[in-house]
Amino acid sequence: MSVHPSLQPSIDAWTQSIEAISELVSPLVEGEWNRPTECPGWSVRDVVSHIIGAECEALGDPRPIHSLPRDLYHVKDEASRYNEVQVDVRRHHTAPEMTSELEYTIIRRSRQLRNEKRDPSYLISHPVLGKLTLEQFLRYRAFDVWAHEQDIRRALGRPGTLDTPGALIARDIMLERLPKVIAKDAAAPRRSAFVFDVSGPVEFLRTVRVDQDGQGSVSSSPSLGPLVTFTMDWETYSRLACGRVRVRRVADKIKIEGDADLANTILTNFSVTH
Repeated sequence: MSVHPSLQPSIDAWTQSIEAISELVSPLVEGEWNRPTECPGWSVRDVVSHIIGAECEALGDPRPIHSLPRDLYHVKDEASRYNEVQVDVRRHHTAPEMTSELEYTIIRRSRQLRNEKRDPSYLISHPVLGKLTLEQFLRYRAFDVWAHEQDIRRALGRPGTLDTPGALIARDIMLERLPKVIAKDAAAPRRSAFVFDVSGPVEFLRTVRVDQDGQGSVSSSPSLGPLVTFTMDWETYSRLACGRVRVRRVADKIKIEGDADLANTILTNFSVTH
């Protein structure tokens, strides 16, 4: 048996992004590991630690027994507390320790994924993500690793890979969660429509509609009378959707037509990541 065809795209995207991360960080000197990223409270070292930890847990390794300091301002809920353990336990690791553990983790996880025989519908129970299928989990890992690759690239001033398979998976997951952002989180009016016109390496035009019951849906069909039209580039969209930047910092990169107050409420609630 080989890997199920529906799992392979996520595995390929994950492989490309995590190998790119390894290439980015392998030549870094000690001080460069401490550069801040757009992930609140996390340096380049912390982002890599999170990736190592997440993949080790996917491998079935036991979680480290570790007490977090009380003064971590960015740890605000149980999900961030859960993620922080794998990060904080590595905060004093040296550059060679980080690169060697990352490389070893990639080798182990790649081997596991090449030999993955479980059905895509196999149910996984994740402490942060909840219950989800193996296919959903691997899609999320591809999304997560691509997003963190972008964090590292921005921190190091090494832009790129905005149109890779990982970027396309990230786009799809962001769009799947967009109706909730608008209909529930921003409490948009019923019987309304919102258009997103995104340009750049990944470009798309999508309409989110809120029906008479307050339920949101997204489609590629245009709307003739949207309440708001948002126009921005792909990198700005992804930074907002991943919760990496506040609206005011990228306001010059966003064109808004329509209800400005409602637009601001939507963009303030735009993050779809855990």
